Amino acid sequence: MESPLRFILFFLFVGVAAVYVHIYLYRRLFRDTSESRAWRLTGKVLLTLLCLPLLLSWVVTRVLPSAFAMAVMSWTWMGVAVYLLLSLATLGGVRWLVARTRGHRGVKAPVAAPSQEPVATPSLAELSVTVPPPGVDEDRRRFLARATAGGAVLAAGGLTGFGMWSAFHPPVVNEVTVRLPGLPKALDGFSIVHMSDIHVGPIIQRRFMDELVRRANALKPDLVAITGDLVDGTVSDLAHSVAALQNLKARAGTHFITGNHEYYWNSSAWADALTGLGITVLRNRHVSIGDAGGAFDLVGVDDWSMRNGPQGYNLDAALAGRNPDRASVLLAHQPSNWDVAAKAGMGLQLSGHTHGGQFFPFTVAVSAIWKHDAGLFQEGDRHLYVSRGTGFWGPPLRVAAPSEIVKVTLIS
Repeated sequence: MESPLRFILFFLFVGVAAVYVHIYLYRRLFRDTSESRAWRLTGKVLLTLLCLPLLLSWVVTRVLPSAFAMAVMSWTWMGVAVYLLLSLATLGGVRWLVARTRGHRGVKAPVAAPSQEPVATPSLAELSVTVPPPGVDEDRRRFLARATAGGAVLAAGGLTGFGMWSAFHPPVVNEVTVRLPGLPKALDGFSIVHMSDIHVGPIIQRRFMDELVRRANALKPDLVAITGDLVDGTVSDLAHSVAALQNLKARAGTHFITGNHEYYWNSSAWADALTGLGITVLRNRHVSIGDAGGAFDLVGVDDWSMRNGPQGYNLDAALAGRNPDRASVLLAHQPSNWDVAAKAGMGLQLSGHTHGGQFFPFTVAVSAIWKHDAGLFQEGDRHLYVSRGTGFWGPPLRVAAPSEIVKVTLIS
């Protein structure tokens, strides 16, 4: 179980950062672009109304699941705000660079001639009025501020629009071939369709799921593996959308393990619901895939974040009674424990959780935080594939990290 203190510190940090970002956006988009009090007041009210729901969204969705759709709107604004911040910083950097270049070339801003008149001491009222320093062309400064703000709005709007299109666009299909140690010759070419982090909820619903099923079936898999974070909601709210999974066609069936999000919405209830759909739920156990002519072990563990809880990640329990000489594939939501799993004999691990960062610049942050952020990794004869996710969570954005369905072909 994750420490409550860790969550509190994390959300305090995020909250302070969010407030600072909104203050910065107010200054660049409203204060610097006009002296109008009405315009500045509009900016203060608007950004306050956008910031507050964003700060409260995570807590509200846990207390009032019906507010999830509204929270997604706030998370969408978070994505827009990030791109506004990046655009303003980039354009501001260009302005600074141009100003430096002009200075090095000997082009200097006009400086007012020194006055012979005695300098009067300003009153308190005069000090409260923003007055540009001597030598600054106020009209030019205002024009540049407006041009920068307008350019940032256009750039952020373009990136957000593309990101939303990419998020709702059907996932790309990536195919990889993996040599699985100990795989019987009879199973050479065995295929697994891997989906992860679909996040069925108020936004991703039955229509999206039907398309996923159609695409997965078109790959003619021998087995389908869903590695957690399937849902963001209760069984009663999402049963119809999730029921699309019973239309998956694979001769070795569909197998599921929990992710951290299943624990937010009663993992046991979802395990029972999925079992009722004919899906095999692997909670710290393994099953044999194949027949007398050749077989391998499919091992499934609960989510790593719950490893210290009453029902969480327990690799030892999942491997209990297994013949270590048999080929094996491990389904684990997070790639956190791959090194240990590989040493325990797991020839291939299929994971998700990271979303590959989901959208830039978080793609860079996730790459820095996670040793195995997305894609295929190999150490010796052991492999790990980390999916970028098949749906999305939070902001409905996918930039530089498209969602994916992965077809893994095993060879001996």
